[in-house]
Amino acid sequence: MKITVVGATGQIGSRVVSLLIADGHDVVAASLSSGANVLTGEGLVDALTGSAVVIDVVNSPSFEDGPVMDFFTASARNLVDAAKATGVGHYVALSIVGADGLPESGYMRAKVAQEKIIVGSGLPYTIVRARRSFRSSRRRSPTRSWLATRYACPMPGSS
Repeated sequence: MKITVVGATGQIGSRVVSLLIADGHDVVAASLSSGANVLTGEGLVDALTGSAVVIDVVNSPSFEDGPVMDFFTASARNLVDAAKATGVGHYVALSIVGADGLPESGYMRAKVAQEKIIVGSGLPYTIVRARRSFRSSRRRSPTRSWLATRYACPMPGSS
């Protein structure tokens, strides 16, 4: 099966690509460096053409409230538009456990907004809510501690 992974060069995306290739899938590794720009939409149709599934594991370069919301809403809209234009059969997105339970966090509000765009798109979808990964150099906050105790929680989509 041909699968496009968007955010393919990141910490999570690179691992997803490796696992899919090991399972024998035809993988398109899409990222900014390969010409797929989720903010502008440039290169997304080319990256998704012929794929049965798109896996969205992009992450915002900023965690400030405004920029992170802009990033996740623009990227979701652009990926949905490209998926519809190319006939992608299923949209898989990585989100975060508890995103809808932490409205004080701009990052979490942005992830919820991203989910809503995908859910409302009319595309078959699956949202995977995984616990956040934290590098050991980051200090632990109560939010991080709460999230780190949760496990992946797939949110069933339309099929």
